[in-house]
Amino acid sequence: MRVRKVVTTRAGGRSAGAFRSFNLSRGVGDDPTAVAANRGRLVRELGLSGAVFLQQVHGTRVETVTGPGATSPAADDVPGTDAVVTAEPGVGLAVLAADCVPVLLSDPKAGVVGAAHAGRVGAAAGIVPATVEAMVALGAHVEDVVVLLGPAVCGGCYEVPAEMRDEVGAALPGSGGRTRRGTPGIDIRAGLHRQLDVMGVRGVARDPRCTMEDPDLFSHRREGSTGRQAGVVWLDPSDG
Repeated sequence: MRVRKVVTTRAGGRSAGAFRSFNLSRGVGDDPTAVAANRGRLVRELGLSGAVFLQQVHGTRVETVTGPGATSPAADDVPGTDAVVTAEPGVGLAVLAADCVPVLLSDPKAGVVGAAHAGRVGAAAGIVPATVEAMVALGAHVEDVVVLLGPAVCGGCYEVPAEMRDEVGAALPGSGGRTRRGTPGIDIRAGLHRQLDVMGVRGVARDPRCTMEDPDLFSHRREGSTGRQAGVVWLDPSDG
């Protein structure tokens, strides 16, 4: 079955002001009516039967979706969850980000997909290995998993205190480094890529865009109050 993956931008929605215009998050202070309209457009234009959104908390909880369920744009976000997996065709798995890494995973052979929100805290705590483990429980095989690390703040821009850089680097080897200014920095995508490689996941691709540098993307570090783009992955039932 064919797997499809999409990362939205900030263009083409109903949100206004700091959230202009395709904000997909309910948790940033945007008009709920505008967010519902944006989510509805996403579901329609991608041809999905529904979409699952998460109330992300920078943790390691993974939800497994076993059926279509309540996946309309008006459905509640899954509480306290940072990743979701499914083998159900037509259901979009969405994670929101505005500097964190939207991680889109799939095993096309097994027909299993997953999506994870990997910020500094969640990545260091192991949200991505937890997502792969949940996919394996649905029948995926690690050697067949393919991953897209979506747009996020890059290592050249993600400046942090040296102590924080070292703490994250110890938990997520390969993530610690220096920014373009020569200050302590973190590259979450580099750390996740290395983590996946150690796990035996070889099919890893990185979206090269940096959210802080690209005005077409939301960035909390650049703008403060702002919206969230989504990474969405699903099994296309028309390609069965």
